[in-house]
Amino acid sequence: MSARRHPAEVLFAGEKPFPALPAVDHYAGAEKLIRKALALQQEMGPLFDVTCDCEDGAPAGAEAAHAHVCAALVTGEENRFGRVGARIHDITHPRWRQDVEILVGEAGARLAFLTLPKARSVTDVASQIEVLRAAEDRAGLKRRIPAHVLIETHGALRHVWQIAALEGVESLDFGLMDFVSAHHGAIPASAMKSPGQFAHPLVARAKCEIAAAALAHGVVPSHNVTTELRDTTVVFDDARRARQEFGYLRMWSIHPAQIRPILDAMQPSFAEADEAAAILLAARAQDWAPIQHAGRLHDRASYRYYWDLLARAHATGVELPQQARALFFN
Repeated sequence: MSARRHPAEVLFAGEKPFPALPAVDHYAGAEKLIRKALALQQEMGPLFDVTCDCEDGAPAGAEAAHAHVCAALVTGEENRFGRVGARIHDITHPRWRQDVEILVGEAGARLAFLTLPKARSVTDVASQIEVLRAAEDRAGLKRRIPAHVLIETHGALRHVWQIAALEGVESLDFGLMDFVSAHHGAIPASAMKSPGQFAHPLVARAKCEIAAAALAHGVVPSHNVTTELRDTTVVFDDARRARQEFGYLRMWSIHPAQIRPILDAMQPSFAEADEAAAILLAARAQDWAPIQHAGRLHDRASYRYYWDLLARAHATGVELPQQARALFFN
């Protein structure tokens, strides 16, 4: 009976599964900071990803050494949950292929994803994914490493729908700082932080276009960082606006203090999670036929919405009713 099947199978049969990614992508460059992030991940659980930054984190001239360090951390015991990825150099950098060879060759079996920065077009992204696939084949991998693509140039934004449609793309990430800088002063510096980043029409347009393209193709939209490191209320509000007003399901973090407020802002409320669990449990009991709940009719269209909400609640650490947790997440 379909009542005993998982809601993801019943409600999304024949569709591309939507990626189940943690709501926070935490960036760290130096080995010391990566290890600190991994220790926090072990403490909190797999509620956030760690990205080893081979682009901004590698000292000039020591790119290979840094990539080897990152690969060792990905395969090491500190990576308890398998949720560690890496960002490589951009396609114009002479060392980007070296990054791919080292990371995939040494850590491909456990690398959660590879982030591709500063793409100028869909052709750039397709070319880098092709090199990634060839490296996987040489390494004898039996899996395909997901690609996360930074949208931070005029060309990438122009091709964002084609980029989102590429096979293997799992996340589209907005690179606010480089995007604003690419406008040669036409966008003021105030748009690199709040409230300007949500109010300036060119920036807001970019955020909307990225989120729309990602969600239309079953790809996770990931919001840019906030540069505020001390005031966690600012971090929380930025993440809340990104989630509620622009449809982003994930956000970058650049300091450990930012992780918890982003999670708090991205997660559904306890009341929302309880309602979703109640609706889905009642639907399951009726073999996923239409039901009435609290005086309202629900069918598979609303079940899909509430399943996504419940899955997001679980991924962000919301305490779920025991029965829902046992039936849907064990």
